Amino acid sequence: MEIQQALIRQHYLSGDASGKWDATTIAAMQKFQADNGWQTRLMPDSRALKKLGLGADYSDAINAKTATFNDPPPISTIPPTQADGFAAAAGVNR
Repeated sequence: MEIQQALIRQHYLSGDASGKWDATTIAAMQKFQADNGWQTRLMPDSRALKKLGLGADYSDAINAKTATFNDPPPISTIPPTQADGFAAAAGVNR
């Protein structure tokens, strides 16, 4: 039903959403995907779902292009027990 509602909003399907994956819905999805240059044989393409607003929302995920990376704090600022734990986990002998 959500896919049909999204296709209706994008003017690829008309009428009311029935929740049935019928021939009209398949044709609308194929047209939407073809208009975006995506495959039309398998249904539905994940890129199409995202563009229809139905995919997972990763807008808050870290993006390496916009993320800021600071230098790690100096070893002298890390509590000794924590530093020893890092060293042990890394297999470093101190």
